Amino acid sequence: MSYVSEFSRWLLVLVFLASAGSKVRGRAAFRAFADSLRAMALLPSRVVVPLAVAVTAAEAVVPLLLVPLPVAEVTTVGFALAAALLAAFTVAVAAVLRRGTRVSCRCFGEAAAAPFGRQHLARNVVLTVVAGIGGYVSLGGTGMTVGTVVLAVPLAVVGALVVVRLDDIVALFLPGTPAGGAARRGTAVRGGRSVG
Repeated sequence: MSYVSEFSRWLLVLVFLASAGSKVRGRAAFRAFADSLRAMALLPSRVVVPLAVAVTAAEAVVPLLLVPLPVAEVTTVGFALAAALLAAFTVAVAAVLRRGTRVSCRCFGEAAAAPFGRQHLARNVVLTVVAGIGGYVSLGGTGMTVGTVVLAVPLAVVGALVVVRLDDIVALFLPGTPAGGAARRGTAVRGGRSVG
């Protein structure tokens, strides 16, 4: 089971590093993320920027908690925080999809700027399950070995690339998926017109 724990750990470390990094790389990137939260229209506008700061900070903390440390409980807390964030993201995406609002996903900055779709919901559900399983396995306190790392890290890198570039992968296989236009610029589309 240590393979599962290590794969989960490194997948989430890479995914959350990419997500947090895409938001803090500059003022414009953070503003685009905050604008995408505002376009979702799930919360009052006055809480959007504080929420964007809190989400970005929490995403940056997850990798720090998941880095292998002698205290196994810290890793469990990291998995729990990752699962909580991912569950919240899943609920938000489901709410946006239910309302039919076309809002660009800014989960990974420009790397993921397509409107929310079922693929984003599925991605978040899978990542939430990965975090839950990783947290459960980490409770057993199985140690990390060179063999588990050698196998788990390359698989986690591939998994993280799939997660981060999901919109591009979907666009390859679904010809109707927008690869440009308003979705790529990170604007919301409502009633056939761009907003944002």
